[in-house]
Amino acid sequence: MEKIVYLDNNATTKIDERVLDCMLPYFKEQYANPSSMYDSAHVCSNAIDEARKKIADFLGVVDSGNIIFTSCGTESANTAIKGVVNQYGNLETKNHIITTQVEHPCVLSVYENLEKKGYKTTYVAVNENGEISIDNLLSKITPQTILLSVMHANNETGAVYPVYEIAQEAKKINKNIKVFVDGVQAAGKIPIKLQDTEIDFYSISGHKFHAPKGVGALYVKKGTLFEPFMLGGHQENSLRAGTQNTPYIVGMGEAARLAKESLDFELNEVKRLRDKLEDGILSSLKNAKLNSKSKNRVPNTTNIGFEYIEGELILLYLNELGICASSGSACTSGSLDPSHVLRAQKVPFESLHGSIRFSLSRFTTEDEIDYAIKKIPEVIKKLAKISPFQNELMKLGL
Repeated sequence: MEKIVYLDNNATTKIDERVLDCMLPYFKEQYANPSSMYDSAHVCSNAIDEARKKIADFLGVVDSGNIIFTSCGTESANTAIKGVVNQYGNLETKNHIITTQVEHPCVLSVYENLEKKGYKTTYVAVNENGEISIDNLLSKITPQTILLSVMHANNETGAVYPVYEIAQEAKKINKNIKVFVDGVQAAGKIPIKLQDTEIDFYSISGHKFHAPKGVGALYVKKGTLFEPFMLGGHQENSLRAGTQNTPYIVGMGEAARLAKESLDFELNEVKRLRDKLEDGILSSLKNAKLNSKSKNRVPNTTNIGFEYIEGELILLYLNELGICASSGSACTSGSLDPSHVLRAQKVPFESLHGSIRFSLSRFTTEDEIDYAIKKIPEVIKKLAKISPFQNELMKLGL
């Protein structure tokens, strides 16, 4: 394959070469266990402390002691949700959880599991653009509600949710409620400022902003208690046991520093390229529909439905041309079921099964976008000729 155009950065990102360079010494010379007492171990523990400060700064937090390192965003989410339920919940009087219909599977699966144990979950609806009504969400809070869970940015459509306002207003209604925010798709794409907010937990994953896979972090608001998920050692202030993954933590810290430095580029240049791709596709194909027109989207993401064309076929044909994209969350890519996010938005049947997510990064180039704008319409027009919906497509001029 001559050319690779990677437009699936919400699934994962390439590791930044500068991040890799920072990691390499901790695979070779500085390989000591950071919990040991000798000098070489102190080098590793100091490097972890420095990475923790970088993550805190990245999240807009003053005290780096609020940051717990984990293995990924999924572990961070499980730690927050189960930690709150085990600390504060009971099936008699504190048994209610609020979330949205469009959360990531790593969050929704935990709530499904808790429901089997007797907890009650309210799933708040979204509109056709994936937006939440704050008033509707707040109206679901009761004295029995122990946890409110809202993602910061949607992984499929890029829709951004007003999590700071939601957390503030929720605490006015029920001061004891805990607020968890899945920030995995927001980190590195939009500014994050958690200091002085009412958010209790915020999860991120390194491989979404050019750090390696296998490392994540969880912000915990000072004074917020929870039952630890991983037991067996004193690491991470006894809140997450297990030998710390020094090179990956160092890499994540450096990736966070670089991502914060690159935010203006993300908000302007990456958005410009995203909009160019979006406009180029929509103007070329009468059966292409934007699945979220929300004004509040992360700058790198677009989700486009191609009416009467099968999404899996689109991805196969794009793959032959070296274009990498996705039909939904990477965690559910093996499923043929339509996206739960787009179903929640009530995306029409004719484009639901033909919806493709394109997600850029700061490494995406103008030439790559030009190539994608040229090739994607060619693929759709080719597939239109073998679609069983010939009459409908002919009406659209394909």
